[in-house]
Amino acid sequence: MTDMPRPVPAAAPPRNRTLRRFLRHRLAVVGLVIIVVLTLACIVGPWLLPYDQLYIDLRARFAPPMTGAHIFGTDPLGRDIAARLFMAGRVSLMVGFMAMVISTVVGTVVGVVAGYHGGRLGVALMRIVDGFLSFPAIFLLLTLAAFVKPSPFMITVIIAVTSWMQVARVVEAEVRSLRDRDFILAARMLGLSSSHIMFREMLPNVAGPIIVSATLTIANAILLEAYISFLGYGIQPPLPSWGNMLNGAQQYLATAPWLAIVPGVAITLAVTGFNFVGDGLRDALDARSDLS
Repeated sequence: MTDMPRPVPAAAPPRNRTLRRFLRHRLAVVGLVIIVVLTLACIVGPWLLPYDQLYIDLRARFAPPMTGAHIFGTDPLGRDIAARLFMAGRVSLMVGFMAMVISTVVGTVVGVVAGYHGGRLGVALMRIVDGFLSFPAIFLLLTLAAFVKPSPFMITVIIAVTSWMQVARVVEAEVRSLRDRDFILAARMLGLSSSHIMFREMLPNVAGPIIVSATLTIANAILLEAYISFLGYGIQPPLPSWGNMLNGAQQYLATAPWLAIVPGVAITLAVTGFNFVGDGLRDALDARSDLS
């Protein structure tokens, strides 16, 4: 009696393969844990502390970390640094996420339109992108910040204005490579509209690079917000942000270094975490990558 052929196991769905590749990227998992812990701390932390970010205790000025209930110490006014750190994290992370959303949407639309249509329209759009990229991002950011009233919303818009070009470049290159593929030619032959082809046929096929760019944009936005707030053009006191906490700590580096170390570590962890996740997503979404 001949042996029956064994059934071939079904291939794992693409989503499962992507997830497995991501989980095998150790730094990406570490980055994800950092982001989750930091986000939860900023959301829940202020509710668990006995002081809010505006409470002033002049008798506890410059208290070092782990002094009583002040786990990260106090600032020159006696305000609890932990409370200010967590509230500042809400502001900085919100600016990062919202700037990412705006810049990703703008960059994606410009990149898809330029890559699909090409010709004069594509060239004109990409020259606009090149024009924005020709200005150093920091100088453009500071110039815009100097002419607007500083607020979380305006800082978010300014950062988005200086960040969408990288997304547009990535998307334009990916869409241009898909423009003459068989499924796009078939969609044109069926009489589908250009908008349908661009946003229903092409866009899902470039979702991977967009997700990676969006993740890295969050890290860059957090860093830019901290930079302009440190220079005094960003989020203004008494509303705390990691950047203006560093600004207020610079004259006390020798006598109270924890004032700068605590927000500095928070910025480093946030930026590093998002960069690690971005690297992991880039490898996980690339079917050719081998993380084993």
